[in-house]
Amino acid sequence: MLRVSFARQFINTLIKDVKPACTANAQWLHSSQCSHRPVQRNCYSRLNSQWTGHLHKLNSSSTNFVSHHSVATLPPPLPENLLFRQLFDYQSYTYTYLLADQNTKDAILIDPVLELVNRDVHLIEDHGLTLKYAVNTHCHADHITGTGELKKRLPSCKSVISGSSGAQADVFIKEGDYIHFGNLSLEVAATPGHTNGCVTYVMHHNGRPVIAFTGDALLIRGCGRTDFQEGDPETLYRSVYDKIFSLPDDTLLYPAHDYTGQTVTSVAEEKKFNPRLTKPINEFVEIMKGLNLPYPKAIDKALPANLVCGIVEMPKAKKT
Repeated sequence: MLRVSFARQFINTLIKDVKPACTANAQWLHSSQCSHRPVQRNCYSRLNSQWTGHLHKLNSSSTNFVSHHSVATLPPPLPENLLFRQLFDYQSYTYTYLLADQNTKDAILIDPVLELVNRDVHLIEDHGLTLKYAVNTHCHADHITGTGELKKRLPSCKSVISGSSGAQADVFIKEGDYIHFGNLSLEVAATPGHTNGCVTYVMHHNGRPVIAFTGDALLIRGCGRTDFQEGDPETLYRSVYDKIFSLPDDTLLYPAHDYTGQTVTSVAEEKKFNPRLTKPINEFVEIMKGLNLPYPKAIDKALPANLVCGIVEMPKAKKT
């Protein structure tokens, strides 16, 4: 009874003291459009000091309580010069990511969508950025990439995709390569299984991974389908475990799609809650083989276009 009483007291105190700081930091944690500024570090400092104080009380009063309960960790701090925007396409449920070095103004776009190139260009111009690369996590089957159109609009831009994708691009990447923009970079991790050319892009800071852009290999509480376009469930399972679940537990994971309104997850969350990938490999394979998903409605148009960098004839604006 004493342990339960203490636990209740601890939780009530934690809610009262930490909630204001959490609220102040909530926009950074959950917003789909966030810029990481020095204020982020202040929120971290306040949260960390409060958590440390409460945990010290908890350790001194009930060692057994701590040993049998886990405490959620905060996201790792990101580079102070990182400009980050998470953008969304309501038609294909695709996330596009703008990353830039705020000091040098060099930028990259991950998984741009053709119909939303105007949005992306305006955002780049608003921030005075130079788009160095339009990067794809794989050759998509559910939308046409905006890479080709971006290259027409912004001559500084080069297209980037895995050499295993079979698609055309200015730059072909492979496992262990780095994509540099300003003083920031992304490491390439090959994560095939959804397609042969799937890659995950990992950002490091302070000598450790802090963010990974997982494409369709790993989604929030799900994963990419494996029933077409060179898909293989066993390969996908091993890719996720070897290249993504091997990252630190607090690494933030940003997928290429989400269909439920979620924006970000973490390695720890997916290792614990992903209903498919928490299963043994043989069960995962059976789950994926039994999904019986419908034929992708955009694949016959999107896939051929994406194999040539998304270069298609744009529809002309209607006269008014």
